[in-house]
Amino acid sequence: MPAPELVANVEAVLVTHLHEDHFDDTARRALARDLPLACQPEDAEQLRGEGFADVRPVDGTIDLLGISIARTDGRHGTGEIGEQMAPVSGFVLSAPDEPTLYIAGDTIWCDEVDAALKEHAPGVVVVNAGGARFNVGDPITMTPADVIAVAEATPDETLVVAVHMDAINHCVDTRAALKAATSEPRILIPLDGEALGLN
Repeated sequence: MPAPELVANVEAVLVTHLHEDHFDDTARRALARDLPLACQPEDAEQLRGEGFADVRPVDGTIDLLGISIARTDGRHGTGEIGEQMAPVSGFVLSAPDEPTLYIAGDTIWCDEVDAALKEHAPGVVVVNAGGARFNVGDPITMTPADVIAVAEATPDETLVVAVHMDAINHCVDTRAALKAATSEPRILIPLDGEALGLN
């Protein structure tokens, strides 16, 4: 679907962070400048500088169109690479009569993710899998083992949706690799463009 069609009826956008594989020039061109954009505090100034007039940094919790959005921590890798990739944020969205949604963001399995799961008890967790990495160092997004750790840390009714695979060359763990690593039915691995009903 062309980007302008994709965003035609969008009422607000959550920008997890400004790395090019999450917020690129196509997104910048397609989004109306008066559209509410929730983001991590570190990105607010740049988004405003790009002409977005309604930037809403999430430092704690905000309300966006009746949806409560809370920011969480994570680790976008380990050691020096993790420090260079920072900042990283996850976001928890909650609204009446809807399952709480935790978007973990670009993070590996770590104490911060575990703490967010315990604090917010989400019904649905979206993780950026793919085991993204550089030529040196550890993965900077979740590996199959990390995705399984998320599922093991959540109640039996919680769904874990693994995305961020098979599209970017530095994500070396494929959908097929994740499917081969687990038979857990709560771990959902959608195809590109696939819509999931999560209620």
